[in-house]
Amino acid sequence: MIDEFIMRVALAGIGVAVVAGPLGCFVLWRRMVYFGDTISHAALLGVAFALALDLPVILGVLLVAVGVSLIILMAGERKLHTDTLLGISAHSALAVGLVAVSLLGSVNVDLVAYLIGDILSVNWTDVAIIWIGAALCLGLLAWRWQPLLLTALSPDIARARAMNPARENLLYTLALAILVAVAIKVVGALLITALLIIPAATARLIAPTPERMVILAALCGAFAALLGMAGSFGFDTPTGPTIVVAALVILLATGVAVRIFRPAL
Repeated sequence: MIDEFIMRVALAGIGVAVVAGPLGCFVLWRRMVYFGDTISHAALLGVAFALALDLPVILGVLLVAVGVSLIILMAGERKLHTDTLLGISAHSALAVGLVAVSLLGSVNVDLVAYLIGDILSVNWTDVAIIWIGAALCLGLLAWRWQPLLLTALSPDIARARAMNPARENLLYTLALAILVAVAIKVVGALLITALLIIPAATARLIAPTPERMVILAALCGAFAALLGMAGSFGFDTPTGPTIVVAALVILLATGVAVRIFRPAL
């Protein structure tokens, strides 16, 4: 019983982490950390939407995340200031989501579980959904790797090579929305962005190429998930935040190691 529980929780955490790291690399390359924050905060509004309509929570979060992303992309094409738009969207989505959830008086909602995650409550169906989502996201990255990479680094070069940056942005946004939908039960709406950017930032310190950075980000994320879950079980702390703390420890340790062992240029 205990072994099955540990395996289920570990698979859920690793499934989210191995896709969050690679997607986080694109967030860093695009310099759009706030964009990931906006979509993750919109997840709470998706929870309220799902509960109000008696839909699966993952479906509600996915629909709202995609909708908010499309609104931001379309607004950005109309030359609205991106930072202002993302700032308004991120905090407004979170505030509206909190208010919407509080108005569901007839529904018993564990708000903390959706804010910081409740990985200990995952079942095998949740694990299957997480890994299906991870496979879709990683498959999309492998399929569209070159166009996605060029669009992230330089949209002008992508256009010069007859690529469509708008389409690649849409595909990447879809992948990010899928991640948010499957990750909300693991790390919650407030911590998804941390799992996106911290493993990617760690990989950036030591990876010589984008391809290696993506692979290392996935490995750092998976290691952080395992280390965080072990720490959570050992110290009886919330699992989602402990995973993020573990990712931060790995980042700091990697930074120190790079300073010590990398020859001065």
